[in-house]
Amino acid sequence: MIALGSDNAGLELKNRIMAYLDGLGLKYKDFGTFVDEKCDYPVYAVAAANAVAVGECEKGILVCGTGVGISIAANKVRGIRCVVCSEPYSALMSRRHNDTNMLALGARVLGIELALVIVKAWLDSEFDGGRHSVRVKQIMDIEDRF
Repeated sequence: MIALGSDNAGLELKNRIMAYLDGLGLKYKDFGTFVDEKCDYPVYAVAAANAVAVGECEKGILVCGTGVGISIAANKVRGIRCVVCSEPYSALMSRRHNDTNMLALGARVLGIELALVIVKAWLDSEFDGGRHSVRVKQIMDIEDRF
C-alpha cells in the first residue's frame, strides 16, 4: 500500500497520481488534504510518513508546491528516506542506491505528465543492496546519534 499526502498546492497533482495508481491496480491510503483550502504541509507529511515508518504502508508519495518542504517534514520521521525529484533519473537512482521509501514532488515545478513519469520510475525501481546497504545503514545510524 502507498501512503499519499499533500497540501492544498499539491492536491490536484495528488488526485492525478491517485488516478494513475488506480489504473495500475495499486492500493493507496490518502492522508489528506482533501480540500483546496490553505493548510500546513507538515501535518500531512508526518501522517503519511508515520504510516510508512510503522509498516502500515510500504512506500509513500507526497506533493506540495515545490516538494521541498513536505520532504523535509517527512524526513523528520524516524526511518523515513524521502527524496524530492524533478526528473525520473534521480527517482530511479534514489530507489536503487538509497532505498528511498518516500517520494516528494512539486506541483508548481512539474507538469502532470512529467510527474507521472517520475512516479513510474520510482515505483518500478528496486533497491540494489550490496555496497549500498552499508551506506543506507550509515545514513539510518545518524538518527541514533543526534
